[in-house]
Amino acid sequence: MDVVRIGILGTARIAGNALIKAAAAVPEITVAAVAARDSQRAEAFAARYGIPGAYGSYDDLLADPSIDAIYNPLPNSLHAPWTLEAIAAGKHVLCEKPFASNATAAALVADAAAASGLVVMEAMHYRYHPMIGELRATVRSLGAVRHIQCWTSFSIGDPDDIRYDYALGGGALMDGGCYAIDCVRMLGEGEPAVTGAMADTEPGGLIDRAMAVRLAFPEGATAWIDSAFTRDGEFRADLHVVCERGTVWVENFILAHEGRLNGGEVAGGETTFAWQARAFARAVKTGVPVETSAGNALGTMRLIDAAYRAAGLPAR
Repeated sequence: MDVVRIGILGTARIAGNALIKAAAAVPEITVAAVAARDSQRAEAFAARYGIPGAYGSYDDLLADPSIDAIYNPLPNSLHAPWTLEAIAAGKHVLCEKPFASNATAAALVADAAAASGLVVMEAMHYRYHPMIGELRATVRSLGAVRHIQCWTSFSIGDPDDIRYDYALGGGALMDGGCYAIDCVRMLGEGEPAVTGAMADTEPGGLIDRAMAVRLAFPEGATAWIDSAFTRDGEFRADLHVVCERGTVWVENFILAHEGRLNGGEVAGGETTFAWQARAFARAVKTGVPVETSAGNALGTMRLIDAAYRAAGLPAR
């Protein structure tokens, strides 16, 4: 295929920056359709963004033979069910993070993805930006990793935001925290284990508005992540890596195009989302593996579940 035709499930705000604007910078991708549970909402979204196709149900979109791939930015609790439906329909999938509500659901998707031969990719967009490649090279040049510290903070002023909803897979660890865990796994040697966690919860005791997690790697390195929601604070996504022969500091690893490595200039260039869209298109067209595969996402979800257990909270 010359161009990967993508359909969007739902009309989530994140689709604008994460896919639609990114696709405009990547000729190998076009956003061909959007589906919503209400046809008027789908048509309004399509008109706003210049998308040619609009469907009044997700099933109708999945049944369109002209659609090659699906972008799934639905609420967290719907990531696994609708990714499974897309795989069953023979569509490649770019699924928003976190990959599923929990590791059990993620394993079902990973198994289905492996059996299908389709590209099923978690949208850990930061990994595809060149600054992250530079980060990894710098860390490797400084010898063994001794300790990783990662902070994420997202400002969510609306108390009714779905990210505060347990039934929809909400929680600070599920939102910014999944980036932090994925990043720690990317930089450390081997798979870490959760050795402790502490949560500050919303009234009701199910949603973590802040979560601190301690991890240990097989060779002795440690990690600490701190992820929070704030009602009126600022976005933060910072990283500190202590290595055998020096340290590395990153400001804003999530939006790496706005980030700084070791206090240098803002990285700039194309957005992390554009780099991700290009990697997804390349994988669909050529079969080259992606870093943020379903199998990789399963490893992150296992640690998220373990952190919730360690903090005395139920998995999502």
